[in-house]
Amino acid sequence: MATDIKDTIHAVDAAAVMRLLPARPRLLALGEPTHGEDALLEVRNELFRQLVEQEGYRTIAIESDCLKGLIVDDYVTSGTGTLDEVMERGFSHGFGASPANRELVRWMRAYNDGRPASERLRFAGFDGPLEITHAASPRQALTALHGYLSARVDADLLPCTRDTLDRLLGDDDRWTDPAAMTDPAKSVGRSAEATELRLLADDLVALFDTQTPHLIAETSQEDWDRARLYGSIATGLLRYHFWMADPSPARMTRLCALRDSMMADNLLAVAVRGPAFVHAHNAHLQRQKSTMRMWQGPVEWWSAGALVSAHLGEDYAFVATALGTVRHQGVDTPPPDTLEGLLYALPEDRCVVDARRLATALGATRPAPRVSPWFGYAPLDPAHLADLDGLVFIKDVRRD
Repeated sequence: MATDIKDTIHAVDAAAVMRLLPARPRLLALGEPTHGEDALLEVRNELFRQLVEQEGYRTIAIESDCLKGLIVDDYVTSGTGTLDEVMERGFSHGFGASPANRELVRWMRAYNDGRPASERLRFAGFDGPLEITHAASPRQALTALHGYLSARVDADLLPCTRDTLDRLLGDDDRWTDPAAMTDPAKSVGRSAEATELRLLADDLVALFDTQTPHLIAETSQEDWDRARLYGSIATGLLRYHFWMADPSPARMTRLCALRDSMMADNLLAVAVRGPAFVHAHNAHLQRQKSTMRMWQGPVEWWSAGALVSAHLGEDYAFVATALGTVRHQGVDTPPPDTLEGLLYALPEDRCVVDARRLATALGATRPAPRVSPWFGYAPLDPAHLADLDGLVFIKDVRRD
């Protein structure tokens, strides 16, 4: 059995990953089982560099706020702002503090310097403007879409004025109150103002859609793409806030599903402009349903990867990452009867695994699920090994 397993592994590089796939996918997704470990991001960075140089990939999309990501994209494509400003303002979830993310942005800017627009690398956040503690105000997305339309279409066609939006939005603090995440009664998502904003956002998006030929002729593709994003996020955020005010037991399941739906919409839009490398938690990129235990109990929803895969088929590929140890987080040597334990017994410190061949080699000997001692780490479910296009295994994650 050990010999069969060893036959499924290769060195960690882009060529090894691509050999596992029938063709170059439009979206190649690399998952991670936990956030906050730069060792994993360094592997991501190196694979992206190789995909750029060897396979023609030009975009990287990561699990960060899509609106903040526009700040990073402006910097890497045209040098707008400074690296320090971009790292402070261009990432959500605290990811701007990561040295590996800083190195990614620095390298992308250096690569783009002096190159024509058609050859430049692009950056995208594909998460919604959402945090564990709260959801953002819809102000930025709504007002940006309104501003784009008001400059390009007859004022009589607009469903409202900017002043009306400002009046209905009120103070942003009422939208971002952390108490609303656990207490539906604290949410403004079903207030009279929020209800009216949902209708106006829908009308603004409908106007954008019906004016598409004119707008594309009158503006750059870049501006049109951003306006489309603003419309998608405005309606998505207002829908998310509406369900934050839901007192039913299905509340958290619906919120998790809505977040991944926003992610999927953003990834499908990224896919339109060419092949992209995607990085996020395994749970957001896998093809099967995701599960999580929260304060309301267990929740289950379709991941962004499942939604995207349903649309793109073989143009979506998912390579998961599994870990042996993360000792500074209490994740010690995996039990030998788990998937991670089987891989940990091999001499390689890092490897790319042909997941489907490994599943065949294991046959009826299905590894046991690994139990995580740490909430932030999610081991792979060995029952879905054959659903992966590939697997990256890192034996030991150290924090120096």
